[in-house]
Amino acid sequence: MFKVTVYTIGKVKEPWLEAGLNEYTKRLKKVMIIDWVLLKNLEELKITNYICLDTKGKEMTSEEFSSWVIKQGSRLNLVIGGPEGIPDKIRKQASSLISLSKLTFTHQMIRLILVEQLYRAMEIDRGSSYHK
Repeated sequence: MFKVTVYTIGKVKEPWLEAGLNEYTKRLKKVMIIDWVLLKNLEELKITNYICLDTKGKEMTSEEFSSWVIKQGSRLNLVIGGPEGIPDKIRKQASSLISLSKLTFTHQMIRLILVEQLYRAMEIDRGSSYHK
């Protein structure tokens, strides 16, 4: 069982985003637990081993992302920046940076994109037809 902890700023405000997050979290529950840690600001981050989601990070295809997630092992700590992005101090201390897109998304929207890509990664690894 994988456990992914996502550190981010604030709550999801849009009901349709919340519904999407709930749907993919439900789909993942047999293989992955996702914990959302909501912070007021990223300077509150107390962990030392984390990966930042950042437009300057390494880009991957969905297949590469799937392999990457599997290689990370059963525990994964991810950081999503707030409206101002990820502070330089937090970015510099990250074990790595990955990018889900060169496009900029709201910190709320990227949550849904992330959880869908985590679901897709698990489905690719399992060999299902979801990714076709």
